[in-house]
Amino acid sequence: MTLQERDKKHLWHPLKQHQLNPDSLAIVKAKGCILTDENGNEYIDAVSSWYTCMFGHCNDYITGSVYQQMQTLDQIMFSDFTHEPAIELSEKLINILPKNQNRFFFNDNGSTAVEAAIKMALQYYFNLDEKRTTFIAFENGFHGDTFGAMSVSGLSVYNGPFEDFLMDIKRIPVPDGKNTAKILQQIQQITSENKVAGFVYEPIIQGAAGMKIHDAKGLNEILKCCKAHDILTIADEVMTGFGKTGRNFASDFIETKPDIICLSKALTAGLVPMAITSCTEKIYTAFLSNQIAKGFFHCHTYSANPIACAAANAAIDLLQTDEIQQNIAAISKSHQVFQQQISKHPKVKTARSQGVIFALDLDTKMERYGSLRDKLLAFFMNKGVFLRPLGNTIYIQVPYIITKKELQKVYNTIEASLEII
Repeated sequence: MTLQERDKKHLWHPLKQHQLNPDSLAIVKAKGCILTDENGNEYIDAVSSWYTCMFGHCNDYITGSVYQQMQTLDQIMFSDFTHEPAIELSEKLINILPKNQNRFFFNDNGSTAVEAAIKMALQYYFNLDEKRTTFIAFENGFHGDTFGAMSVSGLSVYNGPFEDFLMDIKRIPVPDGKNTAKILQQIQQITSENKVAGFVYEPIIQGAAGMKIHDAKGLNEILKCCKAHDILTIADEVMTGFGKTGRNFASDFIETKPDIICLSKALTAGLVPMAITSCTEKIYTAFLSNQIAKGFFHCHTYSANPIACAAANAAIDLLQTDEIQQNIAAISKSHQVFQQQISKHPKVKTARSQGVIFALDLDTKMERYGSLRDKLLAFFMNKGVFLRPLGNTIYIQVPYIITKKELQKVYNTIEASLEII
């Protein structure tokens, strides 16, 4: 019996309607940019396995660092203990994050990083004897699948059955360079009618919305407006963090820095799950009290797992090397060239790129999870390239170590796919 056949007996996969699509491809090996299935077929991982494996799969430096850590300390609860890998990680992050960040709270994944941020914002005001219950978020944003993170997300395809149970969220459009004044007026209206605790946003790029890029100057004005109203700003850098936009963090493109930042995915280079919610010293100080209940009583069993911290430390080491920085710049330049070329195709509505992220919108209507999307996915896999369309958006987010030959194959495959639309 094949792995694919054994899978169907007991497993329940995410983002999948098993009645319509019961099969899941069995991957037995991954190295660099290449995935290998149980039949020996190879695929270029052109989305870095949901934007995690940015230094390639089974990177020798990262796996070596984790192996060394496994020999000395595997897991220890973080409520009563600390350890060197977590301390080292905090010191490394301080050197690359926006300068206002100073405290780090550990979580398990991107959703829980956002969940902790939302709870921090709510309790921050609670500890100051002020009740605030409303959040502002962008239209079509995505921040995760736990209830707080789901509340601030704006994609009903994920949230539909749960809409009646979500928090009070006021949505605003993303800035496009022309609508900033109108958005600021909308925020003024929202704050006059609601007690707003925080603004949760994906800086520069909305990932699940289809890698949509918005105006940095407009976002800066929105953040300034929020700070003027004492609204905590929460940057979800789960997708954008650690070099993908061409800088360490998307927030580096914006003058006004967030109060809270959510990190995951490439934090551990895709090796093991871990996330961090960072914040300013001002926020942390609001939780210091002689009253125990004013502490942040939120915990994950595997918080600051030493093995995950070792992976993150190794990933940051690699990110800061000249080689990786040069690779990021080269991929960004290559995307820009491909963008100019493919934009002229009659079946392409728009194309855009930012750092190692590239996306194009097909000039056709498509369901997010429909037959044409499935047809494209099958075409890509048959060509040996793993690309996962988001509705009518085809996007690339390749590992930083991809070769020119591999990247060109990704481009060629996308161009060829336009002929089957």
